[in-house]
Amino acid sequence: MLLEGKVAVVTGGSRGIGRAIVEDLAANGAKVVVNYHSNADAAQEVVAGIVANGGTAVAIQADVSNFDAAQELIKSAISTYGQLDILVNNAGTTRDTLLMMMKEEQWDVVLATNLKSVFNCCKAATRPMVRRRNGGRIINISSVSGIIGQPGQANYAASKAGIIGFSKSLAKEIGSRKITVNVVAPGFVLTDLTADLDAELVEQSLEFIPLGRWGDAQEIANAVTFLASDKASYITGEVLQVDGGIGI
Repeated sequence: MLLEGKVAVVTGGSRGIGRAIVEDLAANGAKVVVNYHSNADAAQEVVAGIVANGGTAVAIQADVSNFDAAQELIKSAISTYGQLDILVNNAGTTRDTLLMMMKEEQWDVVLATNLKSVFNCCKAATRPMVRRRNGGRIINISSVSGIIGQPGQANYAASKAGIIGFSKSLAKEIGSRKITVNVVAPGFVLTDLTADLDAELVEQSLEFIPLGRWGDAQEIANAVTFLASDKASYITGEVLQVDGGIGI
């Protein structure tokens, strides 16, 4: 029980990688807040599963790309559990297309959802963490696309690269308060969102992955739980690539 007595907020926690993170944090003893944007049924399903397994969880709706909504999310989490120890910024979206075809809205929504949401939630969470004087863990979910880039993902790659720079800066700002800020950068991961991808495209992608396979959401969750635990107490400002080697 690496995280017993800890409280964690996970944005975009109702499906895919976010769901795996929520479930693993809860399995390791954390009380969790499952943030979701619109799919209340999925969020409640996650909560029900955690409770059925003896854990503690609550679902809170918030569009974390909105500054005020993100503030309310963190306030609600603290009101519910009395503290905040772990923040995982996982909410994200894509609008993949070549830059020449990209509309301004496709750029704006990806930057708002993926990057501005990280600012919004960190802005809301850092002051309560500092005031508590008990340290804290912030883990921001980037992507290997933010490191090596991908065609058709100028907006997504820019947002994920921005998360890395933001996190390194914030780590330097609040490290003296015993709050660590780290990044997990997944590669290609099998989720419900990628299950319908063309099998030939998936097979072609394996040529560029040294380990020869796509990752599993649980493997991303394992990395997050490690960084959220005391086992990672002397790690901050780092980018942990969980990508099978594609970003080497």
